[in-house]
Amino acid sequence: MNDNFFLKDNSSILNNKNLSQKSKNRMQSVLAKNTLSAYESDWRDFYQWCKYHNVDALGATEETIVNYINDLADHAKSNTISRRLTAISENHKAAGFIENNPVKSNLVKNALQAIKREKGTMQQGKAPILVEDIIELSMLFNTEDIIQCRDKALILLGFSGAFRRSELVNIQYEDLTFTREGLIILLKNSKADQLGEGEYLAIPYASDRNICAVTALQKWIEKSHIHTGPIFRPFTKKRQLKNTHLSDKSVALLVKKYMELLGFDSRDFAGHSLRRGFASSAAQHNVDERTIMQQTRHKSEKMVRRYIEQGNLFKNNALRKMF
Repeated sequence: MNDNFFLKDNSSILNNKNLSQKSKNRMQSVLAKNTLSAYESDWRDFYQWCKYHNVDALGATEETIVNYINDLADHAKSNTISRRLTAISENHKAAGFIENNPVKSNLVKNALQAIKREKGTMQQGKAPILVEDIIELSMLFNTEDIIQCRDKALILLGFSGAFRRSELVNIQYEDLTFTREGLIILLKNSKADQLGEGEYLAIPYASDRNICAVTALQKWIEKSHIHTGPIFRPFTKKRQLKNTHLSDKSVALLVKKYMELLGFDSRDFAGHSLRRGFASSAAQHNVDERTIMQQTRHKSEKMVRRYIEQGNLFKNNALRKMF
């Protein structure tokens, strides 16, 4: 299918005779894998819309893009629309539309602002899994059962490391270093690490072994006999461990499953609930913004501050001083 997605096959780079093959290969992989996949999915949605309306996707007019985002606004959130526009813009740049990038026009910018005013930009996200929930969740697991042993390690580590789903399922045995103080994980190709330099994340031992992510992970490794490759893997129907890593969606399904066992509505939770819950819980326990960001690996204060504000809604509530 030729959908003119140039970010994956950048012709302007490939056809540049002054660039060495090594330079071309390196420039081709500038975007993180997960970001590239998201852009491709967003571009295909725009491409299919254009095909249906019999207009050009690549080299689109500003009017085409305005009409597209207004159709999108009937069912999508403001954040989704902004992300789609970013994908459309980046693909146009990759195809050589630098000065005449239609997404950069004032007409498109004004249309987006109008949509944001109408819909609002404060989106209702999934509920956070707080430290109190983690304590209750840890009591659900029978770690003598190999599947529950894996699930406990995944959920506790997901919370303690404030991991994105993609980061969690891509952890390899070779990325782990156990020390006297806890665990050090080498994160490679995370969303925030666009240059692929890698970064280290520390998970200390918890005083309560039942909620300790490091202890749970050690038990899972011991029980699964994993000594190389992905740490978190799926099982066959016969409860045999596969060699591949869990999918992103599996994390969300496991989170929903265990929160439902606690009596919550599973629809309120997602894989991101662990990451969001860590930031909110840390704020509730008076952890400063910089220290929270060190663990969550956010590059911008904006989202972290939103989590902190949500975590402190009751803590700093004026009514607590009145009654």
